[in-house]
Amino acid sequence: MRSPSNGRAPTSGGAAEAGDDDFAFYYSFLQDAASAAPSPLALDLDLDAALAMPNARKRKQRGGDLEDGGDGAKKDGGGGRKRSVAKILTSLAALEAEEHADRAGDADASRRELALLESHADQRSQAMMDYYAKMEGSFDASAETDAAARSKRSRLAASAAAAAVVAGEEASSAATASASGSPTRPAAGHHQRRLWVKDRSRAWWDRCNSADYPEADFRRAFRMGRETFDMICDALGAAVAKEDTMLRAAIPVRQRVAVCIWRLATGEPLRLVSKRFGLGISTCHKLVLEVCAAIKSVLMPRFLQWPDEAAAARFKDAFERTSGVPGVIGAMYTTHIPIIAPKISVAAYFNRRHTERNQKTSYSITLQGVVGPDGAFTDVCIGWPGSMPDDQVLEKSMLHQRAAAGMMHDAWLVGGASYPLMDWVMVPYTHQNLTWTQHAFNEKVADLRRVAVDAFARLKARWACLQKRTEVKLQDLPVVLGACCVLHNICEIRGEEVDPELRYELVDDETTPENPVRSEAAKRARDNIAHNLLHRGLAGNTFF
Repeated sequence: MRSPSNGRAPTSGGAAEAGDDDFAFYYSFLQDAASAAPSPLALDLDLDAALAMPNARKRKQRGGDLEDGGDGAKKDGGGGRKRSVAKILTSLAALEAEEHADRAGDADASRRELALLESHADQRSQAMMDYYAKMEGSFDASAETDAAARSKRSRLAASAAAAAVVAGEEASSAATASASGSPTRPAAGHHQRRLWVKDRSRAWWDRCNSADYPEADFRRAFRMGRETFDMICDALGAAVAKEDTMLRAAIPVRQRVAVCIWRLATGEPLRLVSKRFGLGISTCHKLVLEVCAAIKSVLMPRFLQWPDEAAAARFKDAFERTSGVPGVIGAMYTTHIPIIAPKISVAAYFNRRHTERNQKTSYSITLQGVVGPDGAFTDVCIGWPGSMPDDQVLEKSMLHQRAAAGMMHDAWLVGGASYPLMDWVMVPYTHQNLTWTQHAFNEKVADLRRVAVDAFARLKARWACLQKRTEVKLQDLPVVLGACCVLHNICEIRGEEVDPELRYELVDDETTPENPVRSEAAKRARDNIAHNLLHRGLAGNTFF
């Protein structure tokens, strides 16, 4: 930008003086603007001022010639000053508008580049996803093709084996007919289809199933007498029976039940079960699960159920006669069943107490049961992880829900110190420095709790599969354990004794609940019962 004085031609000396005044005014104005906010415009104005200096000297030399027209030049100088200021302001506004437009253009360009990058990234991601989907589809198609090829080869092999058997039988029949001299006659219709099956010996089961097999040996093998076994077979016949097919004859009901009971009783691996009964390993595993499911659905409603009012009254009388504690309808206990380390939630099933005691990593699930005075289970809760303490298992059980619904009114369940004292759960005193009354009460509670402990010991003694880790999957284990409890009740009700050689010592670590007393009313009731036992002479003298 040039100075406004350079845009006019001087006409006189007065004009030269006016030009000098204009130059001095604009020069000082622009110097102030440059010192306040330096800009390219200030630099341009300084350059124009420098260029205007020679013109000003020339106008001074011609000053004498232009004196006569000084007044008119002054008037013209005032209007030129205003026009110069307007031009400067216009230039500044134009520069600011241009700068704003440049910034807006840069922002638009940045947004367009960002949108372009995002669209390219989305396109690449979609292309990768499509590629992975195509790869998975090709892998699935190849796997299906391989499976179909294997299935086809197996069918061809089975057909070839069946054809060879049929051809061999036809050849033998033809040879027999030629030897006897009678002409052979083709059979009407198609030949009967047969399936090749590996020849396995069933001599042991045939011997056990015979009528002259010793009763003691049968009881030792199946943990029950022949009459009890026959009763179970008759009850489960409709649920487990299968029909014969054109390929093979169905396995009889007695053999199906025997496979399951012998597997539960001995805990032997499936390969030994297969050798004993002359069946395939997978067939034996399937039979065990099917029979256990039938026991749970058919026999559990008959032999494992919560006592009604009449049965509860009998239980209370029986427990009170043996201990003197009124209102007790059952004894409660929780044991652990060892399992193989699961694939999911391993930490939940880790049993720290068993690991520390046995110096071997142990995983387990819990089995909580309530036992009546006859040693039979009236309620079971199966399958909670082994890391849970007994009080938390109790809170998760249906028994706790039944009590919350008011179905345990005026009734006590006796448990150990690992359970909390509640309105329906009676536990011993656990604090230090017990009185004679409290010692006597603890003795009676221990006698009542012994009913449940002995019942669980007989349960594990009868069914050795509960003593060691089993091959059954974790999701199928509650059904198997429930079947063991039902079979235990059947044996207890029918008076089946446990062989002394099979006696099992029950070892379970008791835990201490976080809140051992959860009801002040139950605390007062326990104190009253302990006081009455001592003053009625029912406490005994074992603590003296």
